[in-house]
Amino acid sequence: MAFSDLLELVGSTGRFQILHVTLLCMPVLMMASHNLLQNFVAAVPHHYCSAHKNVSQSSLSPEETLLITVPLDQTGKPQKCQRYVTPQWHLLAKNGTSGSWEQDDYEDSLDAGLQGCTDGWSYNMTEMSSTIISDWHLVCDIRSLKQMGQTIYMGGVLVGALVFGGLSDRYGRRILLLISNLLMAVAGTCAAFSTSFPLFCLFRFGCGMALSGLGLNTFSLIVEWIPTRVRTVVGTFTGYCYTMGQLLLAVIAYFIRDWRWLTLAVSLPFYVFFLIAWWFHESSRWLVLSNNSERAIKNLHSVARFNGRREEGEKIDLKMVQETMKKEMSSSQGSYSVLDLFRTPMMRTMTVCLSAVWLSTSFAYYGLSMDLQKFGVDIYLIQVIFGAVDFPAKVVVTVSMSFIGRRPSQCGALILAGITILINQLVPYDKQTIRTCLAVVGKGCLAASFNCCYLYSGELYPTIIRQNGMGWVSMMARIGAMVAPMVLLVGEDISWIPGLIYGGAPILSGVAVIFLPETLGTSLPDTIQDVEDRGSGKSAEMPPKEAISLQDTEVNLLKQAA
Repeated sequence: MAFSDLLELVGSTGRFQILHVTLLCMPVLMMASHNLLQNFVAAVPHHYCSAHKNVSQSSLSPEETLLITVPLDQTGKPQKCQRYVTPQWHLLAKNGTSGSWEQDDYEDSLDAGLQGCTDGWSYNMTEMSSTIISDWHLVCDIRSLKQMGQTIYMGGVLVGALVFGGLSDRYGRRILLLISNLLMAVAGTCAAFSTSFPLFCLFRFGCGMALSGLGLNTFSLIVEWIPTRVRTVVGTFTGYCYTMGQLLLAVIAYFIRDWRWLTLAVSLPFYVFFLIAWWFHESSRWLVLSNNSERAIKNLHSVARFNGRREEGEKIDLKMVQETMKKEMSSSQGSYSVLDLFRTPMMRTMTVCLSAVWLSTSFAYYGLSMDLQKFGVDIYLIQVIFGAVDFPAKVVVTVSMSFIGRRPSQCGALILAGITILINQLVPYDKQTIRTCLAVVGKGCLAASFNCCYLYSGELYPTIIRQNGMGWVSMMARIGAMVAPMVLLVGEDISWIPGLIYGGAPILSGVAVIFLPETLGTSLPDTIQDVEDRGSGKSAEMPPKEAISLQDTEVNLLKQAA
């Protein structure tokens, strides 16, 4: 008997599992809101230097004040970070006789003395009532702090994965889920009421940590209470909940234009999720492995009653549970570390190539998703489009993986994403429709790449070291997400550099995929030697029973998806 048989005994797909999965997926809807919150709370409004005191106290119209205070650039737009040393009153008379800004006027403005925005900035807040940019003046010389804020948040995601991953194995999934929900609620609330940018970054770091804890323990509790045969369906449903969360964020942000209230709106639901989490049952499988069999049995009996299978549940006793878990524990003996990912030639090749795949996918994905303003389209609309494209992208790559294979699907998704990003750099900025369409295709390809590498990586790594392997590549993905915002800073001086990097990275990693073996229709490797044999061409066709084991791979992938 295996633990799955115990689960069948108490009702593996009964009322408990349906309610359990539904309640656990609710926070997943809001996880995307925190991941992509920067697009709205840190949107950069149109800005220019505030007028001199003697000008601001005059009766001039805003247009006239701007004319004599701020010089125009070569495109005829007000400069963002410079103003005249003294008001250029003579421009008022000239403006009355000429309705256009000519090249001579631009050259004359260069002759006048210029200075920085010593009296602050004025913002055009037609789209939003406030952002962290307008509140703390994160423009001009300190504009890089905007990207630093997102990098700090992603750093919290990385640290949270390292901290909460180990703690959940030691103290349990339920208690860490409770802590993560509370941390997200409190940190998000504090971020909304932050009085300075450093404090905002500190609390956003806490939100990032909480996000990792939520993802890891949510998916663990889901897969450890459902049978293998429905894990694929449930895993897909959970993934689409995150995609729906991207659309939900656009709706919430559209109606809440103040960054503080928006941050509060996406954080307050976690207080409710914290209260709901008290109802969840701890994983009985983890309880037995942690020498707490009595509580595991109590949870199994509770699930049986909830599913209307009280009599079957009462048959489960200590002896039955210990015998079941004895088999599972005996199959997981052995100690391996991250170093084993690099000891042998094939493992080393796999790890290096997969590291490139995960890092570049996450890097380019967040590079596109976290800079919506550059497309010149309404950011609420582009957020909806970017979220919606994930649905067909995931369907297409799933079909491709099943019929064409994992390797060509992974390679194709990455290279196509890179090509569309690079082509976008050649399209003139005023061709907004074309630029947006190319960006959407690129983002969809990257979403498909994510969907593919979750399954492909799990099938490549052997059972005895699969968790270590998935942990390593997941860390690479988080590093990519941290680096992505910082690359945008290069674009301040050379506008085409970020696009070149975002497009080149997926293409290079797509080429690296060629060096990986195909896993479609092959057995899952159990040992490192199996991986080396497969690399030398000794792979075997997958036996019928192995097809079910493929679904177990997704369990490990879901645990690392936070």
